[in-house]
Amino acid sequence: MIDLASLVIVKDGLLSYLRQVYGPDGTAAPDAPYIQNKIAQTITFLFSALYANGWESCFDDLLSLTYKSASSSTRDNPLGIVFYLRVVNSIHEEIGDVLVSRSRGEQDKANSLKDLIRERDMQKIASSWQEILSAWQDGEDVVVEMCLKAVGSWVSWIDISLVVNQTMLDLLFQLLGRAKKQELRDGERRVRDAAVDVFTEIIGKKMKPTDKIEMIDFLKLNLIVTELSNSPPLHQNRSTPEYDTDLAETVAKLVNITVLDIIRVLEADAGPVKEKADNLLQEFVPHMLRYFSDEYDEVCSTVIPCVNDMLTYIRKLNKSNPSYEAGNAELLRGFLTAIIAKTRYDETSDWGSEDDQTDEAEFQELRKRLGVLQQIIATAHEELYITVIAQSVENTFASLRASQGQIDWRDLELALHEMFLFGDLAVKGGGIYQKNAPAGPAAVKLIDMMLRMVECEIQFFTHPATQLQYMEICVRYSVFFQHHQHLIPVVLDSFLKLVHHPNRKVKTRSWYLFQRLVKQLRALIGNVAQTVVEALLKLLVIKAEIPSETDDGDEMSSEDHESSADAVFNSQLYLFEAVGIICSTQGVPADKQVLYAQAVLQPIFTDMEQTIAAAKNNDERALLQIHHDIMALGTLARGFSDWTPGTHTPAHMPAPEVSEAFSQVAEATLVALESLKGSFNIRTAARFAFSRYIGVQASRILPQLPRWIDGLMTETSSRDEMALFLRLLDQVIFGFKGEIYTILDTLLSPFLQRVFSGIADPTTGTDDEIQLAELKREYLNFLLAVLNNDLGAVIISESKYILYLIVIKSRIKALIFSRKSNSLRNCHHYPRTLRQGHR
Repeated sequence: MIDLASLVIVKDGLLSYLRQVYGPDGTAAPDAPYIQNKIAQTITFLFSALYANGWESCFDDLLSLTYKSASSSTRDNPLGIVFYLRVVNSIHEEIGDVLVSRSRGEQDKANSLKDLIRERDMQKIASSWQEILSAWQDGEDVVVEMCLKAVGSWVSWIDISLVVNQTMLDLLFQLLGRAKKQELRDGERRVRDAAVDVFTEIIGKKMKPTDKIEMIDFLKLNLIVTELSNSPPLHQNRSTPEYDTDLAETVAKLVNITVLDIIRVLEADAGPVKEKADNLLQEFVPHMLRYFSDEYDEVCSTVIPCVNDMLTYIRKLNKSNPSYEAGNAELLRGFLTAIIAKTRYDETSDWGSEDDQTDEAEFQELRKRLGVLQQIIATAHEELYITVIAQSVENTFASLRASQGQIDWRDLELALHEMFLFGDLAVKGGGIYQKNAPAGPAAVKLIDMMLRMVECEIQFFTHPATQLQYMEICVRYSVFFQHHQHLIPVVLDSFLKLVHHPNRKVKTRSWYLFQRLVKQLRALIGNVAQTVVEALLKLLVIKAEIPSETDDGDEMSSEDHESSADAVFNSQLYLFEAVGIICSTQGVPADKQVLYAQAVLQPIFTDMEQTIAAAKNNDERALLQIHHDIMALGTLARGFSDWTPGTHTPAHMPAPEVSEAFSQVAEATLVALESLKGSFNIRTAARFAFSRYIGVQASRILPQLPRWIDGLMTETSSRDEMALFLRLLDQVIFGFKGEIYTILDTLLSPFLQRVFSGIADPTTGTDDEIQLAELKREYLNFLLAVLNNDLGAVIISESKYILYLIVIKSRIKALIFSRKSNSLRNCHHYPRTLRQGHR
């Protein structure tokens, strides 16, 4: 730690150097800008340490650099002025910048230094700004720009009158006048924008609401914004390449912060100040709408916060007094129309292009923010919202049909996007229909839109973006087709075409959406299984690909991830489930269900036969292929049954012929598992398939249970794997408790010995401890499932007497590791239960 005396020596030496380089009689060459910044930073540190401890002349010393000579009456030394302003801005960052994180002690010191500056030097600092702006407004732009930045940054913590006075305002207005010029140098543009920023910082200064409204009115900000908006860079050049987006964004910031303060007053105050604030809001509404509607998203985004607050305020007014609705209708209509226009893809966008991924992500983020504003309007004036959105969508569909599909894809995509969002209002009561009738006015309009959309026919939706939106809407509002069943074949046919789409993003997404649609309409689809299977067979061919190194990288984009081999296969699984759903509908006879299933299963069986030899030799691609095959078999089984543990009604169980067919599927899976049970991935896939076979095989799976346990509970199985399998066995016990006793009695001893072995393995870290705790929990839950389903006799039967001793010896009390878990609170009863049963 350097003592104060040493700091004073450093300060004196540094000031001597500054006078030689930047002072009135400076003769040395000036430093490079980055060196100047470092020196300014050093001066700031010295200021922080010495301003309250002996360097009272800090600002006088710095201001002396701004003169060319001792006899100068104006601040005419540009080198010294620029360095002085560097230090001034650096001091603000050190003690006044609210974005800088400081400790409590650092903040107290900063506050103390600000108080000292206000007391000693603030008046002379503010005067220096005026003198610099006055002398250099027609001179070097760098000097003026740096001075304006200093004014803008310091205004947040100094007396406002030092900036808001006639002299300073006249200077600022003169600098703003540069906006009226058609041609400006880059430096002049930066000066103009910096002058606007000063007004933004003035309005952003904390003060009483009444004072803030008076300030806005006194500064005539409405006139300032009007003049700037009508200046050539923003008016004549709008919609041209010469449009000044930097100025537009700068003015938008001023509009945004002004309106935010006005709304804050309107929500908190009453009386004359509220009336004045309301008048100011009316003046600024056109400015908000103008910059919100700007074709550049950066400008629009700048005013979204104030638009959000204003719409929220109007919503509160309308809710508190419905008579306000009529008066606010036109204002809301204007903003809703602007929201819809901004939600449209612009003419330069190219959907799906790899070069536009960043732009696409930014646009989708903007859409989310616009969607929030749209929903505020929907709740503020529901009737208006329904009318505007419905009219917009209906006009687009009318144009689509009249032109035979020859409209801009952006217009159609926008209409479909608005339909998708419209559902938030239409289904707010719980659904589109209630008691077989539309749930409300919004539901009526949505139903009409759906009819128009389906009647337009899919061939008119020629762009990938519109095709994707079409499918999303059909799935989201699938209940519509339950009341218009004659349209189901039309939509199914559309989906069967789109699942073959050449665009990978559309194709893989359509596989998921197709599964969702058929699952929701399962009872209404009818016998179309043959058509569907024939249409999808080529898409059901499984080709495993070893992930490349880039697929595993942390920097993979979401787009890259969606197109990775693993992601494509996961999407492909949805097709297998969809086939199972359609083939198992009530309209398909049982023998046909088996026939269609075998059409899908046979290629997988053949592939497994051809691949298993290579997989046994640890061929990585072959192992992955077997993994994919097993996953596909399990997913197909899930489609055939929506069985859940405890439901044995015929409606939930597949036909006996189907169950028998899937017993062969399970057999094929077991053969692969038994051959490759040393592979973690194969065990994972097999466990997945086993959980799906339970529902379709029913009790037929029980004789195979010992083989499943032997394959899934190996010596190399992790504790996680054991815990997951125990959870599956809980389902089996619950679902088939009347039929599982004999099998459970046979396999319980060796099965539990494997569990105990997993529990006994040493732990080497936090992850192991967590897995051990999870295995213990699942083991105790398993015992609880056995007892709760009246199968406790398997534990204390004559053949289990040795097991009883094993259970006691295995520290069952140690397994009761947490009384906090609800599932474990009664575990201390187990030894007594076993003891009583044995007696």
